[in-house]
Amino acid sequence: MKILHCPSNVGGNPQGLAKAERELGYDSESLTLVQTVFQYPVDHVVWLYNDNFLIREYKRWKGMIHALKSYDVLHFNSGRSLAPHKIRKDFIGLRQILKLAYDKVYGGPFSFLDLKIAKKKGIVTAVTYQGGDARQGDYCKKHYAIHFCHEDDVYTPATDKIKRDQIKIVERYSDLIYAVNPDLMNVLPKRAKFIPYASVDPRKWSPKPLPEIPSEIPHIIHAPSNRSIKGTKYILSAFERLKEEGISFRYTLVEGMSNQAAREVYETADILIDQLLAGYYGGLAVELMSLAKPVICYMREEDFKHMPQDMVRDMPVINATPDELYEVLKRCLTTDKHKLRDIGLASRKYVETYHDPIQIAANLISDYKSIQEQKDI
Repeated sequence: MKILHCPSNVGGNPQGLAKAERELGYDSESLTLVQTVFQYPVDHVVWLYNDNFLIREYKRWKGMIHALKSYDVLHFNSGRSLAPHKIRKDFIGLRQILKLAYDKVYGGPFSFLDLKIAKKKGIVTAVTYQGGDARQGDYCKKHYAIHFCHEDDVYTPATDKIKRDQIKIVERYSDLIYAVNPDLMNVLPKRAKFIPYASVDPRKWSPKPLPEIPSEIPHIIHAPSNRSIKGTKYILSAFERLKEEGISFRYTLVEGMSNQAAREVYETADILIDQLLAGYYGGLAVELMSLAKPVICYMREEDFKHMPQDMVRDMPVINATPDELYEVLKRCLTTDKHKLRDIGLASRKYVETYHDPIQIAANLISDYKSIQEQKDI
């Protein structure tokens, strides 16, 4: 079974799956059209930064044809395939006109062409959604009291419609559908499955537990890839209140670093504050938990119904809404300071149990084989 994970490497999750599938004895590779600032390892990068539009599109089609000829399983991520697609973003002025023209004559007509061809050829196909590729502003505003959509118009009616249309195509043509965030299950087809992040191999992340005697000046980490979406303003506000009260701590905002450079900072952390608006922890939290660090994050409990209940039961994440963060953080730095080491150790065990890429990949292989057997009948 020859497997390709593409067309991006968001959070290093596709590469984590490809690597784990190789360890299980399968010929699995990851491919991204373009490398990001985070520089997650990946097997193949298609576009160079200085490639112009025509060169990029030539490389896209060449890679897409190769994928359809060479692989038994095409596992797409970020809700996209290798084919051109409509742009899930609005602009203003001339850029918006160019976007609409692109969508009309190129992105729209050829959207998911490789997924459709793969279905005819009998290739096993899977699509994983990882966040903004499925989330829709109208749904979030209607159903969630706490969400970044209330504070940032990151999703518009136009982009919501594009996502819904694309999800319908995926529902029609894809054999398997997955989501790594439980809230996405609310807007995906009923046959979609929740799967944990596979981006962190705990064997490659040696735990760095907190000392048995708590640090006098704890180090708090926050790494906002987008400050408005991550709720950074609430975190900075809580920091100011704590400083005014004379509570000792220091903090680092990790921004614009490669994954490797950021990892060196993470190893010095006593606490990670992840995201406060999305309703679930991200891949960063898995990295810190793998280091045996305690994590604070807003967790929307109503979405837990989409997750394995033993995973919910064992979850060590310290839950805090934006309004609660100050009090939660104050306890972590004062009365509950002695509990942080044990929470960190429980976090490491949680990652080993539920975020082991080998186990997650084994479950995917089982799904691939089941679909393959059905196609062979």
